[in-house]
Amino acid sequence: MLASFAGTVACQQQGTTCTAATAGGLLFLAPLLMILFRQKYPRWWFDWNLGLLRFGNRAGTHLALMKDGYPSADEHQWVHLDYPYPDAERDLNRWLPLVKWFLAIPHYIVLFFLDIGLVVIVIVAWFAILFTGTYPRGMFDFVEGVIRWNVRVVGYALVLITDQYPPFRLAP
Repeated sequence: MLASFAGTVACQQQGTTCTAATAGGLLFLAPLLMILFRQKYPRWWFDWNLGLLRFGNRAGTHLALMKDGYPSADEHQWVHLDYPYPDAERDLNRWLPLVKWFLAIPHYIVLFFLDIGLVVIVIVAWFAILFTGTYPRGMFDFVEGVIRWNVRVVGYALVLITDQYPPFRLAP
């Protein structure tokens, strides 16, 4: 039922085996099944996914050097992410969630290379900030655009809040 951020960690210390399971992340399978069979998107699942994406974007923008403040777990702070709550019966095709993740493959490919570029730009921006005290506007706009693009694709393919295919662009 959980998509990203889920996994298991195992360790071996002095003949003793310990296993720690991590859980959390986007709820994907359960909303997909609810949309498919009941044509409903429970509000609490939507709110969980939206809250998780808001925090993830605050942490991501902090790591991308876009803001100095430490990201809060519950306040909006500098990132204002909002998706409209979908009426699953009226706004969403009940069968499309089965293939949205597949239809987004071209986005995944492009975003893979853009994310590599984002890492390089953030490293270069770190030096620019170190020596000039400012984040160069072009670099900032590129990083912001890649983050926006990622958010649009996640909203379409994993959070399942829209059937509108995301555009291939950095601009809003």
